[in-house]
Amino acid sequence: MSDRSEFGAFLIGFVIGGLSGAIAALLLAPQSGEETRTQIKEKAIELRDKTSETMGEAYSQAEAAAQEAVRRAEALLAKAKETAREIQQRGQKVLEEQKAHLGSTAESQTAGTEGESA
Repeated sequence: MSDRSEFGAFLIGFVIGGLSGAIAALLLAPQSGEETRTQIKEKAIELRDKTSETMGEAYSQAEAAAQEAVRRAEALLAKAKETAREIQQRGQKVLEEQKAHLGSTAESQTAGTEGESA
């Protein structure tokens, strides 16, 4: 999770740094207004391309992280289902054992009561 927040901070710093550097370079350069406008346009296109590339990388990383999260969630779900099935089987076994125990106790009590009546 820390890597993702660090990448987000890098991305924001990259965009802000690029804009700040481009603006400072254009405003401080000794050239005509036409040259400055042309250079601003070129830098804007260049920055747009870099931003698109960086956003594409960020999207790919986010997509990979989402797929990994889905994979892990599916694995946890399968494990939970397996555990629930095992618990159900153990519960069924205990229930059957208790029924058998109660049945044998009831039979012995019935046999004991019949022996006293005779």
